[in-house]
Amino acid sequence: MSDFMDKAKDLADKHDKQVDQGLEKGGDMIDQRTGGTYDEQIDKGVDQAQTRTGEGDQVR
Repeated sequence: MSDFMDKAKDLADKHDKQVDQGLEKGGDMIDQRTGGTYDEQIDKGVDQAQTRTGEGDQVR
C-alpha cells in the first residue's frame, strides 16, 4: 500500500494545478447539489485539501 501512496503523492505533486482545479470543481458540484446549504464548510474542506496536495499551492 505504501508504494501506491508514494505514486499518488508524486502524481499530485507533478499535477498540482489540475488536482486543485478538480477539487474546486468537485466542491462546486457538491455545493450546487446541496443548494448552497453547506457552502462555507465545503469551501473550507476544498481549501484544506488543496493545501495538502502538490508541492506548489495553486489555490484561487
